[in-house]
Amino acid sequence: MSVKNLLDLNGKIALVTGASRGLGLQIAEGLGEMGARVAICARKLGELEGAAAALKAKGIEAVPFVLDLSKPDSVAACAKNVLAHFGRVDVLVNNAGATWGQPAEEYDFGGWQKVLATNLDGNFLLTQAIARDCMIPRRYGRIMFVASVAGVGGVDPRIMETIAYNTSKGGVVNMARSLAAEWGKHDVTVNCICPGFFRTKMADSTIEKAGHLILDRTPLGRFGGEEDLKGLAVLLASDASRHMTGQIIAVDGGMTAY
Repeated sequence: MSVKNLLDLNGKIALVTGASRGLGLQIAEGLGEMGARVAICARKLGELEGAAAALKAKGIEAVPFVLDLSKPDSVAACAKNVLAHFGRVDVLVNNAGATWGQPAEEYDFGGWQKVLATNLDGNFLLTQAIARDCMIPRRYGRIMFVASVAGVGGVDPRIMETIAYNTSKGGVVNMARSLAAEWGKHDVTVNCICPGFFRTKMADSTIEKAGHLILDRTPLGRFGGEEDLKGLAVLLASDASRHMTGQIIAVDGGMTAY
């Protein structure tokens, strides 16, 4: 099979969370450009509808579904609604997440619970539902988690003080590894992308405050751009990655090289 055919996503159904803006929207666009039909999910319907319209203007079929990962009932309803609409999900991209900034010794426990409920509980429940109800019975699935370089090592507190976020993303990294080990026998691959600093709404305040420190630790000397996750997401969604599972891949300009 040619490489073009291996990377082709025509006929595939992809579900991307946190896809109303930022990295999730970029990934949804990349998958759609390669032919996938895309379910885009986020908390705010108005923003989702705007994202769906923008994708449709580029010739990408995108259908919005409301999803609040911090609420188990919302997760279950979203999974059910997506499967009812499309009939299946071939590619699941767990991108949505939450953060909360505060020094660890003063960290608000409510903030801790909110971040972990979204980034760990919600991601697990959605992945479990899609795998159980669709991918495992069909013996086919491509699952991606979008974690962070903050999940694979400590973070300079001058850049950000986000102990719950860092902890949750470390959990996401090992969730991906553990699910890869369990679900390989079902021909379901599970991999994890760890972005560095991209210019998104979530990261903008950190970049504004500590951009010089970040770039000092980034060999390529720049922040992530709008095209920098698309290629990897397409690879991991496609049959070109059928022998890759349990892998943790940083897209960080070389930050983790140090």
